[in-house]
Amino acid sequence: MLKLTTISLRAILCASSLMVCMSSQAQSQANNPSSNQANNQATSQEEMGWWDSAKAKTNKILDEGDLSIMIAGHTHHGRGTYTRERIAELNEHTWGMGFSKAIRTKEDNEESLFAMVISDSHYKPQPMAGYAYQWMKPLGDKVEVGGGLTALLISRTDYFSGIPFPAILPVASIGTRSSKLMATYVPRFSRNKGNGDVLFLFARFELK
Repeated sequence: MLKLTTISLRAILCASSLMVCMSSQAQSQANNPSSNQANNQATSQEEMGWWDSAKAKTNKILDEGDLSIMIAGHTHHGRGTYTRERIAELNEHTWGMGFSKAIRTKEDNEESLFAMVISDSHYKPQPMAGYAYQWMKPLGDKVEVGGGLTALLISRTDYFSGIPFPAILPVASIGTRSSKLMATYVPRFSRNKGNGDVLFLFARFELK
């Protein structure tokens, strides 16, 4: 189980890094059309370089990252999106736990890998594993805030028969380097009520 989780974490981070690199390359080509032919000729070599870079980054986080425990306990469903009757049926005490490893970049931002399991809105197990990047800003000597994105795989019994599916969500935090209150948000999928608009809260504590 641990080996399978590690493989999933490595695959998620590698894919995320590769997508970022490909996006940057596309923008560079659009800004400099005269270089398109040369860039196309080097595409296969660059893709291999991106993939190797992503794998190296994954290994760095797993090998050098600070280990933390993640504890979940509350999910808030938007009162303007769900009826009072529907909210009464949903689980907002989404208890669960997991672990993460995080490192700081040279710009003092944060990259992390994580895996956790919670009780979802329907009282069913919801495993998740992914990669997160946060831009950090100090508020004082010890307190800092962060904001960024997370790319993850989620398994839910009410979607795709429990087959894990990918998602990219915003993530934010406030606290110290060793302990943070964190949150991510699932937006509404459409104008119809009763979907999305969910705020998920959890805490992260570094294990010394």
